[in-house]
Amino acid sequence: MMIVELVDGDDFRAGLRGLGIEIAEGATPDECACRALEAHRARPVEGLEAYLRELDRQDVVLPEVRQAIARHLGGVIPA
Repeated sequence: MMIVELVDGDDFRAGLRGLGIEIAEGATPDECACRALEAHRARPVEGLEAYLRELDRQDVVLPEVRQAIARHLGGVIPA
């Protein structure tokens, strides 16, 4: 049996915090994405593009996280 780890809001928040973005405990995926965009606009966050690309390649990102990324951070990843 294969066990798959889903990327949920807590994982998304932890990943962004790992990049040095200050995000409140319990923030929703939408709030996390908004905060990440604000931080990136103020000063480019090293590793953010790579983190978002990695999440984009994964099939196990929950829909609310994927939608928050698309809504707020889609422009961070160059085409």
